[in-house]
Amino acid sequence: MTMSAGWYLRRLSRMGPREVGGRVGDAVRRRRWRSARPDCPSVTGARFTAVLPAGAIAAVPPDAAKRLIAEADRLMYGHAEFFGVVRDDLADPDWWYDPKTGRRAPWGYAFDVPYRNEDAVGDIKQIWELSRHQYLTVLAAAYAITGNERYAERVAEHLRSWWAANAPLRGVHWTSGIELGIRLLSWVWIRRLLDGWPGAAGLFEGNPVAVSQIWHHQRWLAAFPSRGSSANNHVIAEAAGQLAAACAFGWFPSSARLRADSLRSLERQLRGNTFASGLNRELATEYHGLVLELGLAAVAEADAAGVPVPDSIRLVLLRMTDALAAVVDSRLRPPRQGDADDGHGLVVDGAGTERWGSLLATGDAVFGRLDWWPAVTGTDVRTPLLAALIKPTELSVTRPASRPAHFADAGMTILRGPGEIWCRCDGGPHGFLSIAAHAHADALSVEVRHDGVDVLADPGTYCYHGQPAWRQYFRSTLGHNTLQLDGGDQSVSGGPFLWTRQARSRVLAVDTSDEGVARWCAEHDGYQRSVHRRRVELTAASQELRVFDEVRGRHSPRRDVRLAFHLGPAIAVDLVGNRAVLTWSRDGENRSAVLDLPERLSWQAHRGETDPPLGWYSAGFGRKEPATTLVGTGFTDGAEGFTTVLRFRG
Repeated sequence: MTMSAGWYLRRLSRMGPREVGGRVGDAVRRRRWRSARPDCPSVTGARFTAVLPAGAIAAVPPDAAKRLIAEADRLMYGHAEFFGVVRDDLADPDWWYDPKTGRRAPWGYAFDVPYRNEDAVGDIKQIWELSRHQYLTVLAAAYAITGNERYAERVAEHLRSWWAANAPLRGVHWTSGIELGIRLLSWVWIRRLLDGWPGAAGLFEGNPVAVSQIWHHQRWLAAFPSRGSSANNHVIAEAAGQLAAACAFGWFPSSARLRADSLRSLERQLRGNTFASGLNRELATEYHGLVLELGLAAVAEADAAGVPVPDSIRLVLLRMTDALAAVVDSRLRPPRQGDADDGHGLVVDGAGTERWGSLLATGDAVFGRLDWWPAVTGTDVRTPLLAALIKPTELSVTRPASRPAHFADAGMTILRGPGEIWCRCDGGPHGFLSIAAHAHADALSVEVRHDGVDVLADPGTYCYHGQPAWRQYFRSTLGHNTLQLDGGDQSVSGGPFLWTRQARSRVLAVDTSDEGVARWCAEHDGYQRSVHRRRVELTAASQELRVFDEVRGRHSPRRDVRLAFHLGPAIAVDLVGNRAVLTWSRDGENRSAVLDLPERLSWQAHRGETDPPLGWYSAGFGRKEPATTLVGTGFTDGAEGFTTVLRFRG
């Protein structure tokens, strides 16, 4: 995907004068760096002191260690899967190769590489992911737990290979700050986990190539921070990686300054990226998890180095953890809202470890759980390691006395009912900052689960670059459980990470205090000349969810309507007229529900269609599978609304 002149104009229109000035300065600096690459300052007597405290490895639960070692052994044989693509070439990886398209990214000055152009580069996410070196943190953790030096030797072999193939400012791995930030964080943990290996010092502080790479990564991040309308999760990763390296690898004359600067940036950006309620302002749940992981890892590095951390940083992370505990369902799954690209801040666990349970376990260890938090039964490697580094701190804060259901600033409401019924209602802002990069056109959408099973599902994300039709579908209004007018989206897209007009939503009423009936009502103005208003009621006694949609405003004389309900991939459906019988299985038990759809619309089931896309579910980035979408078509006439009733059986 290449960006047109029109895209650049639209993107420029979303920037303020300060951001424009900063980007002009960046362009000048990039041009100057092309021919003026400075040498890394000489380092003598460097030592690594940010080691794990005694007993940290011993505190890793045996089952978590077993999963980790199994994952490490798969990696040793060269096997891995990234974004739905299975690889068996990791014993000796090609750092510039995309196995999805078979292309190799071109060599050259980093800022000349057209990384958004899949025809020239390949799928950039596939290329970048391996070079975050999070698979190497897994191998290093396996060494720390087992003492088997073959894991350490493989890590050293791959790091030396990467450093040789990716000289500073050369190639695609020097084009994006989030990649450099996460890579630095990985290197810090690799060095820490390999500390007992005799070759660790010679691989890092005793290796001029490694020292130069670390310094050039830090210099890059200091020079090219994400700015203005791009200061989302990327800037958190940049600050966290910079802080981690400046604390753990504090060998340079600039280290003290970089520590102070990155700590200030982290504090400012964490506050800016987080609502007072604790939810992430991007309103994309996967990025809530990424930012929380990065923040906890950064605090761990500062505490390990004895660098004072402002309480304001810990308070944001505490609020984020409490908010996560509040919104998860009975199986500890959070909402599927906005973009998701499976990004992690720190990976030291094997397959099968629950990400959200792991974060809540870390929150318990660091901040202490509240009585209303859901129980976490799983185990992980990361929690005891982070908890060993993060210092216990008394924070002056009032935490929620009971489980919050409504987050007014984020416009998110969770309705809960018997039989583990969970319903997310979306009446919040379209997205974060002027471009709302990771938002979807999903105003007033609902997401419904029963005992953790997606019944009315948010279809997910699937892709970012290279497949514009699929990117558009998974971000579209039709791609969510909400109402579409005249075949258009509520918000107007100007590119794969750019919205030029954003629907404004507002929550009109919420009542979750009545144990019998929970209610929510909101509206948005995304359709010109009309307002879409939706009411949702969840009745406990009848296990019934009722959704009422109406379109208010001027109709000339009427408008085309499409109302979509996306079923989860586990749901089988029998649609007759306007009644759909839904069936599925959970833990060997058959479950069912009846969905009575508005009679004034004509209903049809769609599944796995490609031209155009309709009827798909993406469980993770790069993966999709057919799922049934029920679409009702008709017209508004201003007289009546549309009532949908979902009744769970038993």
